[in-house]
Amino acid sequence: MLALDRLTLTDFRSYAALAWRPQAAISVITGPNGSGKTNLLEAVSLLSPGRGLRGARIAELARVGCGGRWAVAARLRNGAESPFDLGTGTLGDGPADRRVFRLDGAEPNTQAEIAARISTVWITPQMDQLFLESASGRRRFLDRLVWALEPAHAREAASHESAVASRNKLLAQRQADGAWLAGLEDSIARHAVALAAARRGFLARLNEAPLPASGFPRARLTLVDPIADRLAEAPALAVEAWVREALAGTRVPDAAAGATSIGAHRADLAMEDAQTGLPAARASTGQQKALLLGIILAHAALIADARATSPVLLLDEPAVHLDAGRREALFAALCDLPGTALMTGTDAEMFAPLRGRAGFWRTGEGRLKEG
Repeated sequence: MLALDRLTLTDFRSYAALAWRPQAAISVITGPNGSGKTNLLEAVSLLSPGRGLRGARIAELARVGCGGRWAVAARLRNGAESPFDLGTGTLGDGPADRRVFRLDGAEPNTQAEIAARISTVWITPQMDQLFLESASGRRRFLDRLVWALEPAHAREAASHESAVASRNKLLAQRQADGAWLAGLEDSIARHAVALAAARRGFLARLNEAPLPASGFPRARLTLVDPIADRLAEAPALAVEAWVREALAGTRVPDAAAGATSIGAHRADLAMEDAQTGLPAARASTGQQKALLLGIILAHAALIADARATSPVLLLDEPAVHLDAGRREALFAALCDLPGTALMTGTDAEMFAPLRGRAGFWRTGEGRLKEG
């Protein structure tokens, strides 16, 4: 079980200075809107690689009026192992738009070292509309789930994105170098197939994973991607060749459109209730929330089994849109899962069944008070 022993914030969002020591594996953080609840969860999410649960730019994270510098630090403990210190933020003598990590006081060689020590999984109110909005949001959601289990997936995604951007830029030139284009298309093909394989394999595991909580419907997730479809029938090298040929054949229309029409960036994620077959886009808000929470809980259990280290669960307003029965099922599941969980809400009474099993805290005026 990965435990959060201490969290320290300096000039982060609404907090000038905060030193917090959670008293239990589950922490319930309540307070009025705008009091800093989500800021706390975002701070913890930034301890793992990535842009955190808001996807904010580095410059947006600093407290207003403090010169753009901020820091988040934590002491964590994995079971009986010795605690370790992890921090992230901007350096006082460095550029304000460059974020760094520190692991036990030293700069890690790669962010993979950080990802191997901590993973964070979250749900936010914005995700309630996940299956009603654009495919890009669903891809980001899926990729976060994948790289929590496979940290190398993030490098594949970044390399694919870079190759696509370079191809688009080159196609915009009147006389693009054919050899250079071929090299970029080879890179796109390799990374696209690797991403599709990782996404497809992960979804197969998640769809078969046992539900960690009764009261939540099982979701069936499907990758909507012609590259993944071909991987089900042909070896990876053959699919890479198909992607390369397709990219070479779409240079003219892609140049006109200013975009690459084939690749991992065109994939989508579909979700339905496994029992009824009801697509998530047609489900009620409460049903969508229950499906998403079931996915997050099953994902957390997968990480704990695969990595022998539980993830930190960050649940922003998880009880909204849930009926009383599903709220109690959520609380029971969190008590059964190993690891640390932070939950927010505006009304502490909604979390009353957790009294005696969770720590309760209230936010306001840049402070955190027990109670």
